[in-house]
Amino acid sequence: MILELEDVTKSYATGDVLVAALRGVTFGVDEGEFVAIMGESGSGKTTLLGILGCLDRPTTGSYKLVGEEMTYLSESHRARLRGARIGFIFQAYNLLPRTTAAQNVELPLVYAGVPARERKRRVLEALAAVGLAERIDHQPNQLSGGQQQRVAIARALVTTPSVLLADEPTGNLDSRSAEEVLELLAQIHARGSTIVMVTHSSEVAQRASRILRFADGLLVGDELLAAAG
Repeated sequence: MILELEDVTKSYATGDVLVAALRGVTFGVDEGEFVAIMGESGSGKTTLLGILGCLDRPTTGSYKLVGEEMTYLSESHRARLRGARIGFIFQAYNLLPRTTAAQNVELPLVYAGVPARERKRRVLEALAAVGLAERIDHQPNQLSGGQQQRVAIARALVTTPSVLLADEPTGNLDSRSAEEVLELLAQIHARGSTIVMVTHSSEVAQRASRILRFADGLLVGDELLAAAG
């Protein structure tokens, strides 16, 4: 399994009150799966995504990424593994303004110390893969919302991560752009990538091969979709 959680809990102190965001969550994700995570606000899905992305740690329990226990690693070690193994796609794109598409996509490679010539090759390849080979010199304000999300997806793919984590990737898009982004994610999945996507939309979730449903910090449903095969 590429992701493994066992009896994971996460609690936060809010003033004098201890809030249980996750309450004993256990599941795994196999390599090549496309998993949608659904739940109402406060169900724990955002907290879960933070743990899966190594941005947060469980209070108790075990989280393994590609077979390696992540819970007790140092922050610097976790950061290195996060950069190498996880690609993030955000609802708000998180692109740098006044910076070209190519420069935005290149950033993770700069942080990873990849040589300049190799960076250029991989950036061009990633932007071509999302259909933006002709937009490499455009800044975010020169791109539509759908194109900006495509740049964000290219940035997530450029490090060839083990898993893509998508947080409401169509949340800021009109229906046509959302459909284009979902089709792109389907193509990426078809090429063998593992995707975990948080969404509030049942229609969007149906594009995945499996749906995990959360309520009150608990995993309450695990559905393998018929379309998955």
